[in-house]
Formats: sequence, C-alpha cells, structure tokens
Amino acid sequence: MDHAATTPVDPEVVAAMLPYLNGEASFGNPSSIHRFGREARAALDAAREKVAALLNAEFSEVYFTGSGTEADNLAILGTLRAAPPERNHFVTTAIEHHAVLHCARFLQTQGYTVTIVPVDSQGLVSPDDVARAITDRTALVSVMHASNEIGTIQPIREIARIAHERGALFHTDAVQTAGMLPVDVRALECDLLSLCAHKMYGPKGAGALFIRQGLKVAPILHGGTQEREKRAGTENLPALVGFGRAAELARERRAADATRMEALRDRFIAALRDAAPGVHLNGHPRLRLPNNVNVSVEGVEGPTLLMNLDLRGVAASSGSACSSGSIEPSHVLRAIGLPDDLAASGVRFTLGRGTTGAECAQVAAIFGEIVAHLRR
Repeated sequence: MDHAATTPVDPEVVAAMLPYLNGEASFGNPSSIHRFGREARAALDAAREKVAALLNAEFSEVYFTGSGTEADNLAILGTLRAAPPERNHFVTTAIEHHAVLHCARFLQTQGYTVTIVPVDSQGLVSPDDVARAITDRTALVSVMHASNEIGTIQPIREIARIAHERGALFHTDAVQTAGMLPVDVRALECDLLSLCAHKMYGPKGAGALFIRQGLKVAPILHGGTQEREKRAGTENLPALVGFGRAAELARERRAADATRMEALRDRFIAALRDAAPGVHLNGHPRLRLPNNVNVSVEGVEGPTLLMNLDLRGVAASSGSACSSGSIEPSHVLRAIGLPDDLAASGVRFTLGRGTTGAECAQVAAIFGEIVAHLRR
C-alpha cells in the first residue's frame, strides 16, 4: 500500500532490460563509435522516443537523468543559472517535494530570492496567489502537478499561463502523475517537466527532464557531452531501456488503471472511516490522484500506527519524518493547516496496478483493529 514511494518493476520491463545487463548488448557505451556503441545508442534513442511519446514531446526535448530529484535540480538550478542577471527570483509552493524545496533553500544561499506560495486547507495552490508572487525579476515558477503526499492535483495550465504572461518560465514536477494521468506538455503549457521510471513500474535510477525546444538550461554536472551537454556521465542504459518500456506500458494502461484505482480508492476511504471513527481525509476530495489515500487519525501517533501496520504485513507511509529521535510533522500537512497532533498522525496509503479490493478490505480491517488498540 505504498506505491507512491516506488512501484514494483513490471515483468515486461525486466525482460526489456535483461539483454543490456548481460551478454553482447552489455558491452555498449552509447558514446562509443564501434558496433556495440552504435547499438547502445540506438537502444537509448528508442527509449527516449518512448518517453517523449508519453509526454507528447519531441525526441530532442527529453533529457535523461539519474532520478526525479536530479531532474528537478537540473530544471531549477539550471534555469536560474542560465537566466539573465536581473531574473534572479524563484517562485514555488509550500507543499513541493524536498527535491524542489531544498533547491529553493540552496538558491537563497547563492544570492537568489525565493517566494514560497501557500496552499489552502485541501492543498490547492491559488493561481491568484502565484500571480501576486511573480515579479519582473522572476525567472522560474515551479508547481508540482500533484502532491506526492496528499494527492491534490494542481491547476497547472492556468498557473503556467500566468507565469508566461509575466515573462517567467514554468516547471512542474510530474513524478507522481506521468505514469497515471494524461501528461501532455503541450496541453499543460509547461516549459520544463520532471518524471522518473520507478513511479511507473520501471527501475530505480532513471529519470528524465522535458526541456522545451530552444530553452537555455545550464548543466549542473560537468564532464562529457552526454545528453547533448545537459547531463554529463555515461547513461545507465539498462535502466533507461527499462524506463522506455515502462513509459510505453504506462501510455497503454494508465487510463484503465486510473479508472479502476479511483473506484478502489473511494471504497477504501469509506472502509477506513467505517473501521475507525475520527479518520480525516487529507487533500482534495475530488481533485486528487486516483491511487492516493492520506488520512489523519485522532488520538493516534502516525509512526506508532505505521509500525503496527508493518507488524501485521501492511506497508504504508507516514507524513512524518523521524530524525535523531525526534518526530516532526509533515511539512505538507502543516502547510494545509492541520494542528500538530493531526499532522503527526498522518498516514498515506497508495494503491497500485496490482492492488485488489480484497486487499483493501483486509487493510481497512487491520487498520481499525490497530487504531482501537492504540486508543485504549
């Protein structure tokens, strides 16, 4: 029940990767000019075509990275570094992934200015708030397509248009959505978009950044000329071949997967509420990812609930981060205005392609038993 953290690798993806992990195909470096290198380059190009097709992008607009985090870093740091000196302002939101928020913090140490836009109680970003945050110095606005924690889907196209009207570029982190929702870079009107393989039944260690044709983005890794001088380092060919196959499968299956998981999600939310009184759904009730169920539970600590779920064979996630023995409520749950006790009790369940109704019913029953025990 934790598919937002990572998804299992699809057997068809594994089959596509295997030739590049062993045997003749594993000899090839895409930068080499001999036969093995040319074959590796052809495989890399085919993977890029498949990822581009998933996004309705051009082949030349897709740049491979080692992760979604790296794609976010390249989008943000690369765009700000390439911007004119007078464009030294970055706008983002309070509920972004740490890959974005920590970039914002780093930018501040480098002399850039940053504005963090708040969200409402359901995690929605107001386009008007973004408009007010943008100045004549703004180089880039970054708003994630949907929250990885609470699942709220943002009005990306409207915000992108506002950014463009003010002369700013627009980036979205679509790591959680690209394998599940229609993600069309032309329809969304974004300039940059991040995604990765392991959220769509592909391998870990493979990410990508869409960069609109003609946009200037400075590299953040320096070395060879790979990825058209945007990302130095020999490409992880087996993982990227797997990424291509995962993107191909996502394109074929995501509509049916989303419809099935949305119905399953809504039944699961109802079952959790029936199993334990005092369950609060976090995030927007309708504008949310089809597989996301984030709840806070009155009178229960999230980490304790998670540990008990794990002991009963249920893998879920918490909105809390444990560090050095202290428990800090999720920055996302705090940003939507939850009091500390509810923010600290946040638990995220995320369904996957293989999740069944029987499993959801079983988890809801276990959840109810654990909550009742912890409240005694």
